[in-house]
Amino acid sequence: MTGVRVWEPVDAARMLRAPGPDDNKYTRGVVGIATGSERYPGAAVLGVEGAMRTGVGMVRFLGSPMPTRLVLQRRPEVVVGGGRVEAWVVGSGLPPASERSQEDMSHMATALVSGAPLVVDAGALDRLMAAAGPAVITPHHAELARTLADTQAPLSIDEIKGDAAAAASRAADLLGVTVLLKGHTTHVAAPGGGAPIAVTLGTPWLATAGSGDVLSGILGALIAGHADDVTARGHEALAELAATAAALHGLAGVKASGGGPITALEVARAVPGVVAALLQTRR
Repeated sequence: MTGVRVWEPVDAARMLRAPGPDDNKYTRGVVGIATGSERYPGAAVLGVEGAMRTGVGMVRFLGSPMPTRLVLQRRPEVVVGGGRVEAWVVGSGLPPASERSQEDMSHMATALVSGAPLVVDAGALDRLMAAAGPAVITPHHAELARTLADTQAPLSIDEIKGDAAAAASRAADLLGVTVLLKGHTTHVAAPGGGAPIAVTLGTPWLATAGSGDVLSGILGALIAGHADDVTARGHEALAELAATAAALHGLAGVKASGGGPITALEVARAVPGVVAALLQTRR
């Protein structure tokens, strides 16, 4: 493994795509979100909010009745049901496998077998091998340990914490996915042995319920808006987009916090201002 690359605001700014006069909702990207459940409906709202505030052209949502109702109450512009999608977010707010409904399983399968790029969050990590498209997984340390537990190279939580960059790279190579390993420092690694990326732009106040759901929505929106780049560069592009999502999330957390406590929705609300500020630096 080569040295760790630190992802700076200038790197994130370079990856952002501002719409032009010829863009429409489809050319700006369509992200599908199959998240939330009757048990954890709020995850759907938070992921949708993160995606929309990042600047995607359209959100399509698949979910059970309660998350769908809450999403439409919060965001009536969301389209419910199938159709064109450039990237999927799946797994946020899903219960353990033994407690999932048939509806949860059906929506998750729609995303996993689509062939589109995927953001696979906590509740779908156990179904990762069913993914037909290139995937980014977004575990915290314990989730990564569980995901690797049945592989040929398991890692304990202490081993992951001891060298998170190496753990992310090892998991990426072993699983064949891009890994966004969440933490105070977020580590991103793509399969193939390239330099992992470290993102240190956040605040410890981001360690709050629902924060990761917002991050997954941000990442899904970025991937959907860069579909051509992902097609051309594969996991190299996914890793840079994952690092950019972590940067936007971290900077939004700092902006929302002002040095004090924050909630996940407050982080999402701060994202447009962060995007605007980063785009200004490119002029």
